[in-house]
Amino acid sequence: MNLTLWVWARCGIAVAASILLGVPAVAAPSAIKISQGVSQQSGENPAAAAERALTEGEQLYQQGTAESLRKAIAKWEEALKLYREAGDRSGEATTLHNIGAVYSKLGEKQKALEYYSQSLPLTRAVGDRPGEATTLNNIGAVYSDLGEQQKALEYYSQSLPLRRAVGDHSGEATTLSNIGAVYSELGEKQKALEYLSQSLPLTRAVGDRRGEALTLNSIASVYSALGEKQKALEYLSQSLPLSREAGDRAGEATTLSNIGKVYSDLGEKQKALEYFSQSLPLSREAGDRAGEATTLSNIGSVYSALGEKQKALEYYSQSLPLSRAVGNRGGEANTLNNIGKVYSDLGENQKALEYYSQSLPLYRAVGDRSGEAITLSNIGEVYSELGEKQKALEYYSQSLPLTRAVGDRGGEATTLNNIGKVYSELGEKQKALEYLSQSLPLTRAVGDRGGEAGILYNIAYVKRDLGNLTEALTNIESCLKIIENLRTKVASPELRTSYFATVQDYYQFYIDLLMQLHKTQPKSGYDTKAFEASERSRARSLLELLQEANADIRQGVSPELLQKERSLQQQLDALEKRRIEVLNRPNSTPEQKAELEQQRQTLIAQYQDIQTQIRTTSPRYATLTQPQPLTLTQIQQQILDDQTILLQYSLGKDRSYLWAVTKTSITSYELPKAAEIETTAKKFRDAVTAPTSRNSPTQIAIANDAISQIILQPVAAQLGQKRLLIVGDGVLNYLPFAALSLPGKSGENGNPPLIVDHEIVLLPSASTLGILRQNYSDRQPPTRTLAILADPVFSGNDERVKNSSSATTQQAVESANPGLSRSRGDNNAQFNRLKFTRQEAQIIQALVPANSRTESLDFEASRATATSSNLSQYKIIHFATHGLVNSTHPELSGVILSLVDEKGNPSNGFLRLTDIFNLKLAANLVVLSACQTGMGQIVQGEGMVGLTRGFMYAGAQRVVVSLWSVDDEGTATLMSSFYQGMLQKGLTPAAALRAAQLEMLKQEKWKFPYYWAAFNLQGEWR
Repeated sequence: MNLTLWVWARCGIAVAASILLGVPAVAAPSAIKISQGVSQQSGENPAAAAERALTEGEQLYQQGTAESLRKAIAKWEEALKLYREAGDRSGEATTLHNIGAVYSKLGEKQKALEYYSQSLPLTRAVGDRPGEATTLNNIGAVYSDLGEQQKALEYYSQSLPLRRAVGDHSGEATTLSNIGAVYSELGEKQKALEYLSQSLPLTRAVGDRRGEALTLNSIASVYSALGEKQKALEYLSQSLPLSREAGDRAGEATTLSNIGKVYSDLGEKQKALEYFSQSLPLSREAGDRAGEATTLSNIGSVYSALGEKQKALEYYSQSLPLSRAVGNRGGEANTLNNIGKVYSDLGENQKALEYYSQSLPLYRAVGDRSGEAITLSNIGEVYSELGEKQKALEYYSQSLPLTRAVGDRGGEATTLNNIGKVYSELGEKQKALEYLSQSLPLTRAVGDRGGEAGILYNIAYVKRDLGNLTEALTNIESCLKIIENLRTKVASPELRTSYFATVQDYYQFYIDLLMQLHKTQPKSGYDTKAFEASERSRARSLLELLQEANADIRQGVSPELLQKERSLQQQLDALEKRRIEVLNRPNSTPEQKAELEQQRQTLIAQYQDIQTQIRTTSPRYATLTQPQPLTLTQIQQQILDDQTILLQYSLGKDRSYLWAVTKTSITSYELPKAAEIETTAKKFRDAVTAPTSRNSPTQIAIANDAISQIILQPVAAQLGQKRLLIVGDGVLNYLPFAALSLPGKSGENGNPPLIVDHEIVLLPSASTLGILRQNYSDRQPPTRTLAILADPVFSGNDERVKNSSSATTQQAVESANPGLSRSRGDNNAQFNRLKFTRQEAQIIQALVPANSRTESLDFEASRATATSSNLSQYKIIHFATHGLVNSTHPELSGVILSLVDEKGNPSNGFLRLTDIFNLKLAANLVVLSACQTGMGQIVQGEGMVGLTRGFMYAGAQRVVVSLWSVDDEGTATLMSSFYQGMLQKGLTPAAALRAAQLEMLKQEKWKFPYYWAAFNLQGEWR
């Protein structure tokens, strides 16, 4: 488990302090006429030319870019020469100071000191005590940046009495605040608060609202570091209106970012994102590129913590060049460190080390000991992953004293945790516990709930290894209680799902621990607890989505948000149309396609953000209680009957488990580790779907015996002829259970497939069926029977298009390419006509009276038809067309409907998962008679994320989908038989599907599993 602290750009909270500590407003003569030109103008004396150059330099400085800052230095070097020529020592001192200030801002601290040290004696010589105080303050700031805090204090302590002597209350407040920041950096947080609390009334007395806001930010920073997050939020909430009143957009952005940072530390990642998204446009509007870089890095860190690593990298890659452009080496170091952390999490350890090795010297150069400590700890974590445990300990031992020196209790906790983890892996369990026990109270003290959960998990792991199973159980249950709380604070279903995937190790460990306890105490009910833990660990986001689906959460939401949602839907539709046009152009370039794909990803992200805002502001969503997974007793009473057995699998790193649950009993079995099951399951699936296997039944039989021996043989005696409700895990979601048979002799005449004796239904979780039943019972039942969408028009060359070229009709394409249209799935741009879908539709519709059905064929098999509210009138909705699966971005999966109109003009025929979620159905069955419609992205803890959940959310009680690219003619045959079973014989959908598959099994042409085993039913079996 990776517990290394992600270093968020510390300017997140510390940015307020850095504004005070860094470059003050550039000192310049008060009355200067701004004129054009660079060189001394004709008749202009040196003093006037110097003032003009000084002013022009200030204008360049205000632009804030690294390039403009360099130009400002050049302009001031010119002014410096002119002031010296004019003998103006005051102007010379000011200019030297300003050049020093810019070098400090650019991160060139030694050069800054050179110029400040030249300015200081001149200010003294001319008796400019305010200028002397400012320069002393800024020399102190440079030493603080270099990590020489004691030296910084010396200069601040010289500046402070001068500022008091000249009555500069504003400057006095600044220096007091800076002294407070130094004490905070030295780990003396209480002393820091003393100085900051002296600074605050002074800023208020002089009416410096901006300065007051910044000091409040600095106080909040200290309280946050002390773990007093609520107190930090109180000070930030005082700071925010002050920045707004002062019109300080950059300060407002900083405070919003800091509030987001505190919420992130508290584990409230969704709330953090809300504040960061408010901060970002303000930073951009104010031209504060350093603040923009910080917020982008902070957003990246939230996405990283939620498991969205690629999205995190996108934000970091936007942040990094901004930090470099403004010379913010501390911010650059933070982002480099954060990028390294993502690569470490992704297992790319060498790449992680490359980024850490860039980050570390930057932290040292700017004197950021906290950042240095965290990077050292991160490097140690990489070496630990690489198996170099002693090297890891060396880096941790460098990190630990630094975190303690600066009072970074969160960083200290992380490093102690990591040391404990290394000792655990080295077999020194007691030593591991010592370090983990030191880490835990520190993590609690700083309010890091996610970190606390991780440490509790590590403690449980060590205690389990020491044989203290009961103590380990207490620790892991405390861990999971935190996780359950944190996940509810993420409103976005996508982010909640990705976050839950990051903590699945905790649930797997808990299940394994309970099953180990069951071995030692078989009558204590630990197997039941393990089964219920398995149920809690899966498809939770789907469960919550299904509950939400019945609540009409858009009621009471602001019209503006709903309009934004509609607008984004329209933009997505228009983009799909453009994509089709480009994809169908013979001269379209890869660059054009990539640009459109990027635009699509951006729009989808914006669409998901709007939907999250709708949830968080919806009065109805706010009243929803989190649906709880069913207990064993509830599943036995509410889900099962006497003829049904639930087989629930949980695949683990070291061991896997199977629970067989009937109406009156539960039996558990230990299975091999996940890797072994995955390998054998994949071989069986490959054997079933490979074209060669249709001529080699022995190949299928051998592969069958290998996997069924593992996952079916243990429970074989309990199966009888019962209906099987199967809740798979991982690779088992891809497995055609209908084609599996109990292990027997290899060869064609082995045991019959499960479908011969069993009705088979798949479920994401048992609890899902409970909420599907509840939802469906609350709906008005449809009044009509069947809606079919089949045989769409995919190409302008189709013979059904007016004026299509006879030389390039679809028939010509098919005759020139035998077998081209056999498969109902194609992930390329070109989709070929599926002639058997029309035959399929005609056979099915003949089974239903004309007044109770609707058929949408040809151009009518369109996206407009599919999204029409008319579909809510039908009990059964049947799609016979191509399917499109995107396992990386499941929201882009869908079914393909007509892509052109009657005249051959492109139209959007992609019914994507995002569209399906917006349908309003009341169907008791949706059939996706297309390729791979049951596929999607396997997400740990959530199962298969694809079209099935979209149709269930839209209102379908059950869905029939396919697991691979199915044969066009074979599918038409299967579907005809399936519908005859339902509509003529009165069979339930589950029984009718089984009967249709058995019918095909008897026919020589269709007997191989490839033709009939792809389709399965998910959802209600009754």
